[in-house]
Amino acid sequence: MENKRKYFFAVDLGATSGRTIIGTLDNGRFELEELTRFDNNLIETGGHFYWDIYALYNEIIKGLKLAAQRQLPICSIGIDTWGVDFVCAGKDGALLRNPLAYRDPHTFGMMEEYFEKAVDKKTVYDTTGIQFMNFNSLFQLYAMRRAGNTALEHAEKILFVPDALSYMLTGKMVCEYTIASTSQMLDPKTKQLDERLLESVGLSRGNFGEMVNPAVEIGKLTEEVQKMTGLDAVPVIAVAGHDTGSAVAAVPARDEKFAYLSSGTWSLMGIETKDAIINDLSYDRNFTNEGGIEGTTRFLKNICGMWIYERCRKEWTDAPKSHTELQAEAMKQPAFRSIINPDDTMFANPSSMVEAIQTYCRETNQHVPEGYAEICRCIFDSLALRYRQVFGYLKEMASFPLDVLHIIGGGSLNNYLNQFTADALGVEVLAGPQEGTAIGNIMLQAKAAGDVKDIWEMRRIIAKLQPGAPQETLLTIDASIGTNAISQAREFAAASGASALVLTKLDGTGKGGAAAQIQTEFKLPILFMGLGEQPDDLQPFDPQHYAEAVFDLPKA
Repeated sequence: MENKRKYFFAVDLGATSGRTIIGTLDNGRFELEELTRFDNNLIETGGHFYWDIYALYNEIIKGLKLAAQRQLPICSIGIDTWGVDFVCAGKDGALLRNPLAYRDPHTFGMMEEYFEKAVDKKTVYDTTGIQFMNFNSLFQLYAMRRAGNTALEHAEKILFVPDALSYMLTGKMVCEYTIASTSQMLDPKTKQLDERLLESVGLSRGNFGEMVNPAVEIGKLTEEVQKMTGLDAVPVIAVAGHDTGSAVAAVPARDEKFAYLSSGTWSLMGIETKDAIINDLSYDRNFTNEGGIEGTTRFLKNICGMWIYERCRKEWTDAPKSHTELQAEAMKQPAFRSIINPDDTMFANPSSMVEAIQTYCRETNQHVPEGYAEICRCIFDSLALRYRQVFGYLKEMASFPLDVLHIIGGGSLNNYLNQFTADALGVEVLAGPQEGTAIGNIMLQAKAAGDVKDIWEMRRIIAKLQPGAPQETLLTIDASIGTNAISQAREFAAASGASALVLTKLDGTGKGGAAAQIQTEFKLPILFMGLGEQPDDLQPFDPQHYAEAVFDLPKA
């Protein structure tokens, strides 16, 4: 039997692992299935750390082959990854070397040198609004240029990691907006890479592909990839290439007045704004303005998140393998006995994370945690306090009150840390979805396909995925008030996040004429109609019968 469902293929690559995922969207119902999962391992050689771009490409091919073998009619493909890292491509289009990883130490001290010898710190921030981190693309490029990196010296194009993988699939070079915004070279006011900053590292705008926004087609699978996978010329869509951009698109918020915490290897806490927030306070607090969906800005701060915890787990030989058991043991330990700053540089990539935590506590005259339970408790307490500090900063700078925090990503399953966070912040904390990045990726593909209208329709659909969430939010309209129902619907639909309509007091005459207007404006289906005032008078809406009554058509 022919499969008529639409399937979207998402590639979600994190700094420790990657996945290929299939998503389907049918009449507002969303389903997600993981096809493959694989490690994303750093390569250490010659004193440097690299990503294996060819291994990642090969894993994508494996996932596409599996989709073809299962005869899934893939509508499109979207790729999201971590930020800042990039690949150099030569004049012949060949990738010149595996990309350096942001955790490579070659940028240590380069940021300060750049400010002294190239462009001053305040000018860089006023231009980009990006949080200062030594591994931002700007400082990576400066360090590479200074070191005489041969890949950079021979580069014709610079491709950020998701753009490089899309290029390997399509042969098309683009520069996706959200991933470019992480580089500290993009001006959010012009939404283009800044020529002065590019020039400071020996590059020009021509060294990058065409700037594209999320939900735009990049190109189609090359004939080579088609032969390898067994797929047709499937389009590759520019989703929010930065994984946090895709994740924030999946926040199941009802309105704009929310904060989010994308919790994974990194914890990214912020708000969604119309315009970038670049002022003295954001500069002093070192907040970032990254590109978002539909012209929005992700105003946030990067916090070193579960990276510390996961690195310790690899070192512990006596700890329970189960997260739940390990965390339960940690909760038996005294609270706030040892506190670290998760963003201290000593936790960036130490040879031993356990020793780094112990050294930090020893040097700050605190109790030195011993054993997995004490160290785990130290990590969770420290993260919760750091979240409180950053949330306080957000409240200072937001133009609206912050009464709710949405936690998305893998960290949303950490019930202990979520509760600590709620206690520390003193606001409502809502957890999920766990697969926020993949969901956002697929929703943006669905938008490109014309299956969803905008980000708020995405969020209404995503909200239904949450455990215990209502599957429909019904807006009941009194049809007897005629065109006044339009203004009523506008106000209540915005406030309630309505997903469907119920029309009451329909009498089969032109009184229900507002129904067509309401449906046209809000793209909400009419589920039920009421022909009287009794419960039995509420019936499933039949558009055929409705049209016959309103327009006096002959019955079909």
